[in-house]
Amino acid sequence: MGNMNVAILKYNAGNIFSVINSLRRLGVDPVLTDDSATLKAADRVLFPGQGEASTAMAYLKERGLDKVIKSLRQPVLGICIGQQLLCRHSEEGDVDCIGIFDADVRKFKPTRHEDKVPVMGWNSLYDLNDGLFKGLDEGEHVYFIHSYYVPLCENTIAKADYIHPYSAALRKDNFFTTQFHPEKSGDVGETIIRNFLEMNI
Repeated sequence: MGNMNVAILKYNAGNIFSVINSLRRLGVDPVLTDDSATLKAADRVLFPGQGEASTAMAYLKERGLDKVIKSLRQPVLGICIGQQLLCRHSEEGDVDCIGIFDADVRKFKPTRHEDKVPVMGWNSLYDLNDGLFKGLDEGEHVYFIHSYYVPLCENTIAKADYIHPYSAALRKDNFFTTQFHPEKSGDVGETIIRNFLEMNI
């Protein structure tokens, strides 16, 4: 995998150094870029980050990156807000997003006193239903931090449960996403990133 050309989309969402480090541990030296030609030429593209949906979308649109993302044909992995921005619309800032997935991102509404938002910490995955999870078992634990979620939909390939079931991961064609942070999820997350890098689609 060392000679694989992996691009990480550079935009105004924070917390991507852990993604870079997790790729380096797998022997891949990624390029951090917002250049459309570089993104289109990459073997794999990662779209990670934590941030706020409407400001992130404004930034992407200003630079035409929303159209570049839509045009990508190689495997793409959206992480955390990357998953949410690939949906149709987000309640966060009431913004239209990139629209790969026909789903609307919603805010968690606590139903009991002990329900905390943002959701922060480890939670288990179930109903794993894609090669992205090859080698993993039901109930594996991964790390989440988010206030918004994608409801269950036809593209859901893994579920998690907090307040109610929701999409922990999505897939449509060459687009894969995780709401959780594989780069902060230990061996389980490393397996998911390796599967993404090795995937033939």
